[in-house]
Amino acid sequence: MSVNLHDVAYELEKGIRESDEFKAVANAYESMQQDPESHQLFEQFRSIQVDLQQKQMAGQEVTEQEVQQIQGLAMQAQQNEKIAKLMEAEQRMNMIFTEVSRIMMKPLEDLYK
Repeated sequence: MSVNLHDVAYELEKGIRESDEFKAVANAYESMQQDPESHQLFEQFRSIQVDLQQKQMAGQEVTEQEVQQIQGLAMQAQQNEKIAKLMEAEQRMNMIFTEVSRIMMKPLEDLYK
């Protein structure tokens, strides 16, 4: 019997959306969005983070000023209760993604042993 991996992946997506961990991220994100100050800080941090990642991927150097700017915003974000809760929930979700990725790679690891 052949397994359609795309179907399995969509089942995994559905499971993720129904998980307590994802719901915690969604609730924390919604709570953060409802607070204008938190939302503005989050969007500002995320925008600069994306810009710097794109710059690095393009092989451009990130300036000391840009590093200081993102570090300052990161510190402010961590001190913001709503953003901190969102970051904690995201971190738990990322731990699950890491574990799922490890599980998915196991067949290849076993094959090459």
